[in-house]
Amino acid sequence: MVLIADSGSTKTTWCVLDRESGKYEILQTAGINPFYQDEATIINALESEYTIPGRDFEAIYFYSAGCANPAISQVAFNALNHFFKTKTLEIQSDLMAAAHALCGDSEGIACILGTGSNSCHYNGSTIVSNVSPLGFILGDEGSGAVIGKKLLADILKKQLPDHIINQFFSQYKTDNAEILDNIYKKPFPNRYAAGFTKFISEHKSEPSLQQLVLNAFDEFLMRNVLQYKMADQLPVHFTGSIAHYFNDLLAIALQKHHLSLGKIIQDPMSGLIEFHVK
Repeated sequence: MVLIADSGSTKTTWCVLDRESGKYEILQTAGINPFYQDEATIINALESEYTIPGRDFEAIYFYSAGCANPAISQVAFNALNHFFKTKTLEIQSDLMAAAHALCGDSEGIACILGTGSNSCHYNGSTIVSNVSPLGFILGDEGSGAVIGKKLLADILKKQLPDHIINQFFSQYKTDNAEILDNIYKKPFPNRYAAGFTKFISEHKSEPSLQQLVLNAFDEFLMRNVLQYKMADQLPVHFTGSIAHYFNDLLAIALQKHHLSLGKIIQDPMSGLIEFHVK
């Protein structure tokens, strides 16, 4: 039995996989992000939320945001090594999870559009080029966090039609002070902001909200994907909730930049299962 985990800021998907039979069991817990969480916090989260029986595995493959950095990767390694028993523990980035799930052993551009965003040029075995996403404050273009942040800013600055602003406050029962408190004072403002993309999805026929999302995707493509030398010659694949729920607008944005749309999958786990069975 092997354990595969795909972890982001919002959720972690765990898969206990029998590679011989192909049978598996899935569990979802809160996100584990060693960039923001220390070893003790991760262990405590596992103790309270990981409920699949058994902790002894032939191998564990843990993919998470921030784990391309060796120091961040070590935090995850220490926590998982404390909680589980295994001969093989591999810690890799969520971007490698996307590349494995979307491209397999083929060359392509693999992109993440979820709570955060990222992208890479993958040659079929390794990531050969990566434009740094820079996170919620400096980057993460096209992500749920940034789209949600732009929505909140446009609402608070009254840049959207009155009926959209009124609907927002009626639906969420919030006010300016509470929004600012969550963004500037409370932990995980990226998760908070990303939560409001559901509002956009529910009102996707509204032209002003469509344009907000299109602008965000346009920014993601220009500042990330188009920096890869072979972007116009390779399929551009996507994983993540934002790519999934706004796939029609994403297709429009790619067409504008003469890019070839490849796969769009909501969650990389199905592709990771296929990859690790191989």
